[in-house]
Amino acid sequence: MTEDRTPAVAENPEAAGGDEEPKFRGGRKNGLYSEVSEELAASMKSGWADTELRGLAPVAQAPYTAERRARLSAAFPGERLVIPAGNLRMRCNDTDYDFRAASEYVHLTGDQTEDAVLVAEPTGDSGHSFGLYLLPRSNRENGEFWLDGYGELWVGRRHSLAESELLLGLPARDVRKAAEELAALAASGGVPTRIVRGYDAALEGALADVLDPDRDGELKEFLSGLRLVKDEWEIGEMRAACAATVKGFTDVVREMGQAVATSERWIEGTFWRRARVEGNDVGYGSIAAAGPHATTLHWVRNDGEVRPGELLLLDAGVETHSLYTADVTRTLPINGRFNDLQRKIYQAVYESQEAGIAAVRPGARFRDFHEASQRVLTEHLLAWGLLDASVYDVEKVLELGLQRRWTLHGTGHMLGLDVHDCAHSRTEEHVDALLVPGMLLTVEPGLYFQQDDLTVPEEYRGIGVRIEDDILVTADGNENLSAGLPRRAEDVEAWMASLA
Repeated sequence: MTEDRTPAVAENPEAAGGDEEPKFRGGRKNGLYSEVSEELAASMKSGWADTELRGLAPVAQAPYTAERRARLSAAFPGERLVIPAGNLRMRCNDTDYDFRAASEYVHLTGDQTEDAVLVAEPTGDSGHSFGLYLLPRSNRENGEFWLDGYGELWVGRRHSLAESELLLGLPARDVRKAAEELAALAASGGVPTRIVRGYDAALEGALADVLDPDRDGELKEFLSGLRLVKDEWEIGEMRAACAATVKGFTDVVREMGQAVATSERWIEGTFWRRARVEGNDVGYGSIAAAGPHATTLHWVRNDGEVRPGELLLLDAGVETHSLYTADVTRTLPINGRFNDLQRKIYQAVYESQEAGIAAVRPGARFRDFHEASQRVLTEHLLAWGLLDASVYDVEKVLELGLQRRWTLHGTGHMLGLDVHDCAHSRTEEHVDALLVPGMLLTVEPGLYFQQDDLTVPEEYRGIGVRIEDDILVTADGNENLSAGLPRRAEDVEAWMASLA
């Protein structure tokens, strides 16, 4: 990180090259440069090559994003629809968190730039004309490209509006005019306006007088449901995410000895390196839970010891450059071999997952795989005496949910642009729906015996096991996209031995 990311804005606006004071986003109160000389400003305005990119081909997903926009248009005739990408968020002083564009915006455009907005303007034929508001290239005349902390000499080149139009197949305007122009359109009346909330507070504020939270919620609900069935291009991205994730798990096993010598952070970092090399990033905070930490469902501190003889629960996924993420979990014996109790618990979870995966097929209820998995786990809990078989049978346990003390969570969720994809979709289209080809979900049963759980034998306490795979619903059943990683206990041991 350079010492002075953002030079102070020139005190002489004309020296910077404009008639009005530049409205730059970045500025440091105590920067080391307080002004810009006329000579330096003149130098910075000249001597630069033409870098405009011409003849660009559309991005690969352009035909698919066009089809998605057509479905959106048909669902909201006569209404103005505003879908923001979101804004940067400050992390500390003049540095920002890594930006990740809103999934709704990415799904409809294929674009990932901050501050962007997709607008659907209704037309007379009950359809819509779609257009983008984007941040254009930095202005060289007023010095924005080098004086602004978000100018291109600081954060890198971005596409011009003309380039973006070629890539995305949509007309583009300067996003700095978006709030004013959209507010003026809304104020003119006659056309109801909806926005996807939660991504652009300034834009929501500009349109506040015409927005309705319930109607906006319906838009978000629809866009979430629009992702329930993946198209051919999305399935290809998910295959790539799973393939890269297999490599990441392989890296971790190869470096298990170094993790033992350091901590869970080594495991987290090893997988993250693969995610950055193969894709954009990890799709969510990796869970590298060794020993008793495996009983904490979302253990993301990853600061514990990695001890031979215990288990490592690794829940991680690579996010592709297009932002589609895998979500895979394996529970691994740190020294390469399960002991008898670990193997018994692991086998129960494996059998539960097998039953869940077998229940994923077209025409099945979404809930079927969860119920099939929970039934198998309950049978084992009764057989082990952790639940009193003289009092309860399987049906009664499931009715009362008593198995949840040790199974805790649902057995899976939709997967795609979000690790828990389609979470805002209509219930009747999601958890109460029937599966259809193109849906993609996880199957991830687990058993977790807390360290302080006095209802189980002492040797069980501190053991957590989860196995998770990414399952595509196909025309004749399902396909395990993460099958490149072994699941059976003996196969896991053989795989680890081969990489030792």
